[in-house]
Amino acid sequence: MKLGDLKKYKKVLILGYGVEGKAVEAFLKKYCPEVVIGIADKKDGDDYLNKQKDYDLAIKSPGIHPKLVTIPYTTGTNIFFHNFAGKVIGVTGTKGKSTTSTLIYEMLKKAGKNVQLGGNIGRPALEVLDMFLDQEELEKNGAQWAVLELSSFQLQDITASPHIAVVLMIGEEHLDYHADVVEYVEAKRNILRFQIADDFAIINRDYPASNESDVLTDGQVFYVSRERETVDGCYAFGQSIWINRRGNIEEIIKVQDIRLLGKHNRENACAATMAAKLAGVAKDDIAAVLKAFSGLPHRLEYVGEKYGIRFYNDSLSTIPDAAIEGIDAFDDQVETLIAGGYDRGLNYAQFGEFLVKSSVRTLILFPPSGERIWEAVIKAGGKETIKRLDVTTMSQAVLFASEETSAGKICLLSPGAASFGTFKDYKDRGEQFKAQVLALGVA
Repeated sequence: MKLGDLKKYKKVLILGYGVEGKAVEAFLKKYCPEVVIGIADKKDGDDYLNKQKDYDLAIKSPGIHPKLVTIPYTTGTNIFFHNFAGKVIGVTGTKGKSTTSTLIYEMLKKAGKNVQLGGNIGRPALEVLDMFLDQEELEKNGAQWAVLELSSFQLQDITASPHIAVVLMIGEEHLDYHADVVEYVEAKRNILRFQIADDFAIINRDYPASNESDVLTDGQVFYVSRERETVDGCYAFGQSIWINRRGNIEEIIKVQDIRLLGKHNRENACAATMAAKLAGVAKDDIAAVLKAFSGLPHRLEYVGEKYGIRFYNDSLSTIPDAAIEGIDAFDDQVETLIAGGYDRGLNYAQFGEFLVKSSVRTLILFPPSGERIWEAVIKAGGKETIKRLDVTTMSQAVLFASEETSAGKICLLSPGAASFGTFKDYKDRGEQFKAQVLALGVA
Protein backbone atom coordinates (compact mmCIF):
# COMPACT_ATOMS: atom_id res chain seq x y z
CA MET A 1 0.00 0.00 0.00
CA LYS A 2 1.30 3.43 -1.01
CA LEU A 3 1.70 6.00 1.75
CA GLY A 4 -0.80 8.30 0.03
CA ASP A 5 -3.45 5.55 0.07
CA LEU A 6 -2.71 4.74 3.70
CA LYS A 7 -3.37 8.35 4.67
CA LYS A 8 -6.93 8.11 3.27
CA TYR A 9 -8.01 5.83 6.11
CA LYS A 10 -9.45 7.48 9.21
CA LYS A 11 -9.21 4.60 11.69
CA VAL A 12 -6.43 2.00 11.51
CA LEU A 13 -6.14 -1.03 13.78
CA ILE A 14 -2.73 -2.53 14.52
CA LEU A 15 -3.27 -6.29 14.81
CA GLY A 16 -0.51 -7.67 17.03
CA TYR A 17 1.61 -5.45 19.24
CA GLY A 18 5.01 -7.09 19.23
CA VAL A 19 8.14 -5.72 17.61
CA GLU A 20 6.48 -5.23 14.23
CA GLY A 21 3.29 -3.79 15.70
CA LYS A 22 5.24 -1.18 17.62
CA ALA A 23 7.17 -0.28 14.47
CA VAL A 24 3.84 0.19 12.64
CA GLU A 25 2.60 2.47 15.42
CA ALA A 26 5.73 4.65 15.26
CA PHE A 27 5.48 4.82 11.46
CA LEU A 28 1.80 5.83 11.50
CA LYS A 29 2.36 8.51 14.12
CA LYS A 30 5.16 10.03 12.04
CA TYR A 31 3.72 9.80 8.54
CA CYS A 32 -0.06 9.59 9.11
CA PRO A 33 -0.62 11.86 12.14
CA GLU A 34 -4.34 12.37 11.38
CA VAL A 35 -5.14 8.67 11.55
CA VAL A 36 -6.85 7.32 14.67
CA ILE A 37 -4.77 4.31 15.80
CA GLY A 38 -6.13 1.30 17.64
CA ILE A 39 -4.26 -1.72 18.99
CA ALA A 40 -5.51 -5.30 19.27
CA ASP A 41 -3.19 -7.88 20.80
CA LYS A 42 -3.80 -11.43 22.00
CA LYS A 43 -2.50 -10.61 25.45
CA ASP A 44 -5.48 -8.26 25.88
CA GLY A 45 -7.88 -11.21 25.86
CA ASP A 46 -9.44 -13.85 23.65
CA ASP A 47 -11.88 -11.33 22.16
CA TYR A 48 -9.16 -8.98 20.85
CA LEU A 49 -10.11 -9.69 17.24
CA ASN A 50 -13.59 -8.22 17.84
CA LYS A 51 -12.08 -4.73 17.73
CA GLN A 52 -11.83 -5.01 13.95
CA LYS A 53 -15.47 -3.98 13.42
CA ASP A 54 -14.68 -0.46 14.66
CA TYR A 55 -11.88 0.25 12.14
CA ASP A 56 -11.52 0.91 8.42
CA LEU A 57 -8.18 -0.87 7.93
CA ALA A 58 -6.00 -3.35 9.79
CA ILE A 59 -2.21 -3.55 9.62
CA LYS A 60 -1.49 -7.14 10.50
CA SER A 61 1.60 -8.46 12.26
CA PRO A 62 3.18 -11.60 10.74
CA GLY A 63 2.15 -13.92 13.58
CA ILE A 64 -1.57 -13.40 12.94
CA HIS A 65 -2.96 -15.65 10.24
CA PRO A 66 -4.77 -13.86 7.38
CA LYS A 67 -7.89 -15.96 8.02
CA LEU A 68 -8.35 -14.11 11.31
CA VAL A 69 -8.63 -10.71 9.62
CA THR A 70 -12.21 -9.67 8.82
CA ILE A 71 -11.66 -6.13 7.42
CA PRO A 72 -9.43 -4.76 4.65
CA TYR A 73 -5.80 -5.08 5.70
CA THR A 74 -2.19 -4.63 4.76
CA THR A 75 1.13 -5.41 6.44
CA GLY A 76 4.31 -3.59 7.35
CA THR A 77 6.16 -5.65 4.74
CA ASN A 78 3.74 -4.59 1.99
CA ILE A 79 3.92 -0.95 3.03
CA PHE A 80 7.70 -1.19 2.80
CA PHE A 81 7.72 -2.74 -0.68
CA HIS A 82 5.30 -0.22 -2.14
CA ASN A 83 7.12 2.83 -0.76
CA PHE A 84 10.83 1.98 -0.84
CA ALA A 85 12.51 3.76 -3.74
CA GLY A 86 15.71 1.70 -3.73
CA LYS A 87 16.42 -1.92 -4.55
CA VAL A 88 15.53 -4.84 -2.30
CA ILE A 89 17.33 -8.14 -1.85
CA GLY A 90 14.90 -10.52 -0.16
CA VAL A 91 15.97 -13.82 1.40
CA THR A 92 13.73 -16.70 2.42
CA GLY A 93 14.05 -20.40 3.17
CA THR A 94 13.46 -22.79 6.03
CA LYS A 95 16.99 -22.42 7.34
CA GLY A 96 19.93 -20.18 6.48
CA LYS A 97 17.95 -16.93 6.12
CA SER A 98 19.71 -14.98 8.84
CA THR A 99 23.21 -16.10 7.90
CA THR A 100 22.69 -15.45 4.20
CA SER A 101 21.00 -12.09 4.75
CA THR A 102 23.82 -10.96 7.02
CA LEU A 103 26.48 -12.13 4.56
CA ILE A 104 24.82 -10.18 1.73
CA TYR A 105 24.53 -7.10 3.90
CA GLU A 106 28.18 -7.29 4.92
CA MET A 107 29.27 -7.78 1.31
CA LEU A 108 27.33 -4.73 0.09
CA LYS A 109 28.58 -2.69 3.02
CA LYS A 110 32.16 -3.78 2.27
CA ALA A 111 31.64 -2.48 -1.27
CA GLY A 112 30.62 0.92 0.10
CA LYS A 113 26.94 0.69 -0.81
CA ASN A 114 24.19 2.51 1.11
CA VAL A 115 22.54 -0.56 2.60
CA GLN A 116 20.42 -1.55 5.59
CA LEU A 117 19.48 -4.97 6.99
CA GLY A 118 16.03 -5.76 8.35
CA GLY A 119 12.80 -7.70 8.08
CA ASN A 120 12.81 -10.87 10.16
CA ILE A 121 16.29 -9.98 11.44
CA GLY A 122 17.36 -6.75 13.07
CA ARG A 123 15.09 -3.80 12.29
CA PRO A 124 11.46 -4.26 11.21
CA ALA A 125 10.94 -3.33 7.56
CA LEU A 126 9.13 -0.09 8.45
CA GLU A 127 12.09 1.09 10.51
CA VAL A 128 14.30 0.52 7.47
CA LEU A 129 11.82 2.40 5.31
CA ASP A 130 11.78 5.30 7.76
CA MET A 131 15.56 5.59 7.47
CA PHE A 132 15.33 5.72 3.69
CA LEU A 133 12.48 8.23 3.37
CA ASP A 134 14.92 10.98 4.25
CA GLN A 135 15.68 12.83 1.00
CA GLU A 136 18.86 14.37 2.42
CA GLU A 137 20.13 10.90 3.24
CA LEU A 138 19.43 9.79 -0.33
CA GLU A 139 21.28 12.75 -1.83
CA LYS A 140 24.20 12.26 0.55
CA ASN A 141 24.72 8.52 0.19
CA GLY A 142 23.27 7.76 -3.24
CA ALA A 143 21.47 4.61 -4.34
CA GLN A 144 19.75 2.69 -1.57
CA TRP A 145 19.75 -1.03 -0.93
CA ALA A 146 17.76 -3.00 1.63
CA VAL A 147 18.45 -6.62 2.53
CA LEU A 148 15.36 -8.21 4.06
CA GLU A 149 15.08 -11.60 5.71
CA LEU A 150 11.53 -12.74 4.97
CA SER A 151 9.64 -15.46 6.84
CA SER A 152 6.69 -17.45 5.52
CA PHE A 153 4.47 -15.33 7.79
CA GLN A 154 5.66 -12.14 6.10
CA LEU A 155 5.43 -13.61 2.61
CA GLN A 156 2.02 -15.27 2.84
CA ASP A 157 0.10 -12.12 1.86
CA ILE A 158 2.81 -10.14 0.07
CA THR A 159 1.82 -8.16 -3.05
CA ALA A 160 5.29 -7.26 -4.36
CA SER A 161 8.59 -9.06 -4.84
CA PRO A 162 12.20 -7.98 -4.28
CA HIS A 163 14.52 -7.04 -7.13
CA ILE A 164 16.78 -9.92 -6.12
CA ALA A 165 14.89 -12.82 -4.53
CA VAL A 166 16.89 -15.56 -2.79
CA VAL A 167 15.20 -18.92 -2.17
CA LEU A 168 17.29 -21.13 0.11
CA MET A 169 16.48 -24.66 1.23
CA ILE A 170 12.78 -25.23 1.84
CA GLY A 171 11.92 -28.03 4.23
CA GLU A 172 9.12 -28.45 6.75
CA GLU A 173 8.41 -25.90 9.49
CA HIS A 174 5.74 -23.73 11.16
CA LEU A 175 3.03 -26.36 10.79
CA ASP A 176 1.51 -24.97 13.99
CA TYR A 177 0.70 -21.81 11.96
CA HIS A 178 0.20 -22.98 8.39
CA ALA A 179 -2.61 -25.35 7.50
CA ASP A 180 -0.19 -27.83 5.94
CA VAL A 181 3.16 -28.13 4.16
CA VAL A 182 1.61 -26.97 0.89
CA GLU A 183 0.49 -23.66 2.40
CA TYR A 184 3.92 -23.17 3.97
CA VAL A 185 5.79 -23.82 0.71
CA GLU A 186 3.43 -21.62 -1.30
CA ALA A 187 3.95 -18.78 1.18
CA LYS A 188 7.70 -19.05 0.69
CA ARG A 189 7.30 -19.03 -3.09
CA ASN A 190 5.43 -15.72 -2.99
CA ILE A 191 8.82 -14.03 -2.89
CA LEU A 192 9.03 -14.78 -6.65
CA ARG A 193 5.46 -14.26 -7.88
CA PHE A 194 5.59 -10.52 -8.57
CA GLN A 195 9.01 -10.29 -10.17
CA ILE A 196 9.42 -8.77 -13.63
CA ALA A 197 11.94 -9.42 -16.41
CA ASP A 198 14.54 -7.03 -14.97
CA ASP A 199 14.56 -8.83 -11.61
CA PHE A 200 16.73 -11.74 -10.48
CA ALA A 201 15.86 -15.01 -8.73
CA ILE A 202 18.52 -17.05 -6.92
CA ILE A 203 17.31 -20.57 -6.23
CA ASN A 204 18.85 -23.50 -4.36
CA ARG A 205 18.93 -26.50 -6.72
CA ASP A 206 19.63 -29.06 -4.02
CA TYR A 207 16.09 -29.23 -2.55
CA PRO A 208 13.02 -30.12 -4.67
CA ALA A 209 10.63 -27.59 -3.13
CA SER A 210 13.14 -24.81 -3.75
CA ASN A 211 14.31 -25.96 -7.18
CA GLU A 212 10.77 -26.33 -8.49
CA SER A 213 9.95 -22.72 -7.56
CA ASP A 214 11.73 -21.31 -10.62
CA VAL A 215 8.57 -21.54 -12.76
CA LEU A 216 6.93 -18.81 -10.66
CA THR A 217 9.24 -15.94 -11.57
CA ASP A 218 9.48 -13.77 -14.67
CA GLY A 219 12.94 -12.69 -13.54
CA GLN A 220 16.33 -14.00 -14.61
CA VAL A 221 17.08 -17.23 -12.74
CA PHE A 222 20.43 -18.18 -11.19
CA TYR A 223 21.00 -21.42 -9.29
CA VAL A 224 23.16 -22.24 -6.29
CA SER A 225 24.36 -25.66 -5.18
CA ARG A 226 26.80 -27.38 -2.88
CA GLU A 227 26.42 -30.64 -4.81
CA ARG A 228 26.78 -29.86 -8.51
CA GLU A 229 27.99 -27.38 -11.09
CA THR A 230 25.41 -24.93 -12.45
CA VAL A 231 25.23 -23.30 -15.88
CA ASP A 232 24.15 -19.91 -14.54
CA GLY A 233 24.80 -19.42 -10.86
CA CYS A 234 27.16 -20.07 -7.98
CA TYR A 235 28.27 -23.46 -6.70
CA ALA A 236 30.72 -25.26 -4.44
CA PHE A 237 32.71 -27.71 -6.52
CA GLY A 238 36.00 -29.37 -5.64
CA GLN A 239 37.77 -27.11 -3.19
CA SER A 240 36.34 -23.75 -4.31
CA ILE A 241 33.28 -21.56 -4.69
CA TRP A 242 32.66 -20.66 -8.34
CA ILE A 243 30.37 -18.34 -10.31
CA ASN A 244 29.31 -19.33 -13.82
CA ARG A 245 27.58 -16.62 -15.90
CA ARG A 246 26.81 -17.73 -19.43
CA GLY A 247 29.91 -19.90 -19.55
CA ASN A 248 32.25 -17.37 -17.96
CA ILE A 249 33.56 -19.19 -14.89
CA GLU A 250 35.22 -17.30 -12.02
CA GLU A 251 36.72 -18.73 -8.83
CA ILE A 252 35.60 -16.67 -5.83
CA ILE A 253 37.28 -18.32 -2.84
CA LYS A 254 38.78 -21.60 -1.65
CA VAL A 255 36.38 -23.53 0.59
CA GLN A 256 39.09 -23.87 3.24
CA ASP A 257 39.24 -20.08 3.50
CA ILE A 258 35.54 -19.71 4.40
CA ARG A 259 35.33 -19.12 8.12
CA LEU A 260 31.76 -20.41 8.59
CA LEU A 261 31.51 -23.99 9.86
CA GLY A 262 29.54 -26.70 8.10
CA LYS A 263 28.83 -27.92 4.60
CA HIS A 264 25.36 -26.34 4.74
CA ASN A 265 27.03 -22.95 5.02
CA ARG A 266 28.52 -23.48 1.57
CA GLU A 267 24.95 -23.17 0.29
CA ASN A 268 24.53 -19.91 2.20
CA ALA A 269 27.90 -18.64 0.98
CA CYS A 270 26.98 -19.44 -2.64
CA ALA A 271 23.59 -17.70 -2.35
CA ALA A 272 25.11 -14.61 -0.74
CA THR A 273 27.93 -14.53 -3.30
CA MET A 274 25.49 -14.67 -6.22
CA ALA A 275 23.26 -11.96 -4.76
CA ALA A 276 26.21 -9.68 -4.03
CA LYS A 277 27.63 -10.23 -7.50
CA LEU A 278 24.28 -9.28 -9.10
CA ALA A 279 24.25 -6.18 -6.90
CA GLY A 280 27.61 -5.12 -8.31
CA VAL A 281 29.97 -6.20 -5.51
CA ALA A 282 33.50 -7.08 -6.60
CA LYS A 283 35.00 -10.54 -6.08
CA ASP A 284 37.62 -9.27 -3.60
CA ASP A 285 34.97 -7.72 -1.33
CA ILE A 286 32.90 -10.91 -1.44
CA ALA A 287 35.90 -13.07 -0.56
CA ALA A 288 36.99 -10.72 2.23
CA VAL A 289 33.62 -11.08 3.97
CA LEU A 290 33.59 -14.88 3.61
CA LYS A 291 37.07 -15.03 5.15
CA ALA A 292 36.06 -12.86 8.12
CA PHE A 293 32.45 -13.75 8.97
CA SER A 294 32.32 -16.42 11.68
CA GLY A 295 28.56 -16.72 12.00
CA LEU A 296 25.62 -15.49 14.04
CA PRO A 297 24.94 -16.04 17.74
CA HIS A 298 23.15 -19.35 18.44
CA ARG A 299 24.24 -20.93 15.14
CA LEU A 300 27.19 -23.30 15.68
CA GLU A 301 28.53 -20.77 18.18
CA TYR A 302 31.60 -21.85 20.13
CA VAL A 303 31.01 -21.34 23.86
CA GLY A 304 34.16 -22.74 25.44
CA GLU A 305 35.96 -25.81 26.77
CA LYS A 306 35.80 -27.57 30.13
CA TYR A 307 37.26 -30.95 31.14
CA GLY A 308 38.52 -31.20 27.55
CA ILE A 309 34.92 -30.98 26.25
CA ARG A 310 34.11 -28.35 23.63
CA PHE A 311 30.64 -26.84 23.94
CA TYR A 312 28.76 -25.40 20.93
CA ASN A 313 25.48 -23.49 20.91
CA ASP A 314 23.22 -24.21 17.92
CA SER A 315 19.93 -23.12 19.48
CA LEU A 316 18.79 -21.63 16.17
CA SER A 317 18.36 -25.22 14.99
CA THR A 318 14.58 -25.55 15.25
CA ILE A 319 13.96 -28.33 12.70
CA PRO A 320 15.52 -31.81 12.31
CA ASP A 321 17.33 -30.89 9.07
CA ALA A 322 19.16 -28.06 10.84
CA ALA A 323 20.21 -30.37 13.67
CA ILE A 324 21.55 -32.89 11.15
CA GLU A 325 23.56 -30.13 9.48
CA GLY A 326 24.88 -28.97 12.84
CA ILE A 327 26.13 -32.42 13.82
CA ASP A 328 27.54 -33.02 10.35
CA ALA A 329 29.57 -29.82 10.54
CA PHE A 330 31.91 -31.36 13.13
CA ASP A 331 33.05 -34.52 11.31
CA ASP A 332 32.19 -37.20 13.89
CA GLN A 333 33.28 -35.15 16.91
CA VAL A 334 29.82 -34.69 18.49
CA GLU A 335 29.42 -37.26 21.25
CA THR A 336 26.63 -35.62 23.25
CA LEU A 337 23.58 -33.91 21.75
CA ILE A 338 21.06 -31.77 23.63
CA ALA A 339 17.83 -31.85 21.62
CA GLY A 340 14.05 -31.70 21.77
CA GLY A 341 11.56 -29.06 22.83
CA TYR A 342 8.19 -27.85 21.64
CA ASP A 343 6.42 -30.38 19.41
CA ARG A 344 5.11 -28.92 16.14
CA GLY A 345 4.37 -32.30 14.61
CA LEU A 346 7.54 -32.47 12.50
CA ASN A 347 8.77 -35.76 11.05
CA TYR A 348 11.80 -37.07 12.98
CA ALA A 349 12.29 -40.36 11.09
CA GLN A 350 15.27 -39.18 9.04
CA PHE A 351 16.77 -37.54 12.12
CA GLY A 352 16.58 -40.83 14.02
CA GLU A 353 18.27 -42.70 11.18
CA PHE A 354 21.01 -40.07 11.01
CA LEU A 355 21.65 -40.18 14.76
CA VAL A 356 22.09 -43.96 14.76
CA LYS A 357 24.80 -43.65 12.08
CA SER A 358 26.42 -40.60 13.68
CA SER A 359 29.04 -40.19 16.41
CA VAL A 360 26.37 -39.23 18.99
CA ARG A 361 26.40 -41.60 21.96
CA THR A 362 24.32 -39.63 24.47
CA LEU A 363 21.02 -37.87 23.78
CA ILE A 364 19.89 -35.34 26.37
CA LEU A 365 16.24 -34.68 25.58
CA PHE A 366 13.72 -31.94 26.42
CA PRO A 367 9.99 -32.74 26.33
CA PRO A 368 7.71 -33.16 24.57
CA SER A 369 9.41 -33.69 21.18
CA GLY A 370 12.33 -35.44 22.90
CA GLU A 371 10.09 -38.48 23.21
CA ARG A 372 9.39 -38.46 19.47
CA ILE A 373 13.09 -38.12 18.68
CA TRP A 374 13.80 -41.12 20.88
CA GLU A 375 11.04 -43.13 19.20
CA ALA A 376 12.71 -42.38 15.85
CA VAL A 377 16.07 -43.53 17.23
CA ILE A 378 14.59 -46.81 18.50
CA LYS A 379 12.86 -47.43 15.17
CA ALA A 380 16.22 -46.90 13.44
CA GLY A 381 17.86 -49.49 15.71
CA GLY A 382 19.74 -47.21 18.08
CA LYS A 383 18.37 -48.29 21.47
CA GLU A 384 21.52 -50.23 22.39
CA THR A 385 24.09 -47.77 21.03
CA ILE A 386 22.72 -44.41 22.22
CA LYS A 387 22.08 -43.46 25.83
CA ARG A 388 18.97 -41.42 26.67
CA LEU A 389 18.74 -38.81 29.44
CA ASP A 390 15.61 -36.72 30.01
CA VAL A 391 15.74 -33.18 31.38
CA THR A 392 13.42 -30.23 31.99
CA THR A 393 15.97 -27.49 32.68
CA MET A 394 19.13 -26.32 30.95
CA SER A 395 21.13 -26.64 34.16
CA GLN A 396 20.31 -30.36 34.23
CA ALA A 397 21.21 -30.71 30.55
CA VAL A 398 24.63 -29.09 30.86
CA LEU A 399 25.47 -30.97 34.05
CA PHE A 400 24.65 -34.29 32.40
CA ALA A 401 26.62 -33.26 29.31
CA SER A 402 29.70 -32.48 31.40
CA GLU A 403 29.48 -35.94 32.96
CA GLU A 404 28.73 -37.91 29.77
CA THR A 405 31.01 -36.32 27.16
CA SER A 406 34.56 -37.60 26.74
CA ALA A 407 37.57 -35.28 26.73
CA GLY A 408 38.40 -34.26 23.18
CA LYS A 409 34.78 -34.55 22.06
CA ILE A 410 31.94 -32.06 21.55
CA CYS A 411 28.70 -31.39 23.37
CA LEU A 412 26.30 -29.72 20.95
CA LEU A 413 23.02 -27.97 21.72
CA SER A 414 21.14 -28.44 18.44
CA PRO A 415 17.53 -29.09 19.43
CA GLY A 416 15.84 -29.75 16.08
CA ALA A 417 12.72 -28.31 17.71
CA ALA A 418 11.19 -24.99 18.72
CA SER A 419 11.82 -23.56 22.17
CA PHE A 420 8.32 -22.56 23.28
CA GLY A 421 7.10 -23.78 26.64
CA THR A 422 10.41 -24.33 28.41
CA PHE A 423 12.08 -21.18 27.06
CA LYS A 424 10.94 -17.75 25.83
CA ASP A 425 12.49 -18.30 22.41
CA TYR A 426 15.58 -19.79 20.77
CA LYS A 427 17.69 -16.86 22.00
CA ASP A 428 16.69 -17.48 25.61
CA ARG A 429 17.44 -21.19 25.17
CA GLY A 430 20.89 -20.44 23.73
CA GLU A 431 21.69 -17.84 26.38
CA GLN A 432 20.73 -20.26 29.16
CA PHE A 433 22.96 -22.90 27.60
CA LYS A 434 25.90 -20.51 27.42
CA ALA A 435 25.34 -19.33 31.00
CA GLN A 436 25.28 -22.89 32.34
CA VAL A 437 28.39 -23.85 30.37
CA LEU A 438 30.22 -20.77 31.61
CA ALA A 439 29.18 -21.69 35.14
CA LEU A 440 31.28 -24.83 34.71
CA GLY A 441 34.30 -22.59 34.35
CA VAL A 442 35.09 -23.04 30.66
CA ALA A 443 38.49 -22.10 29.28
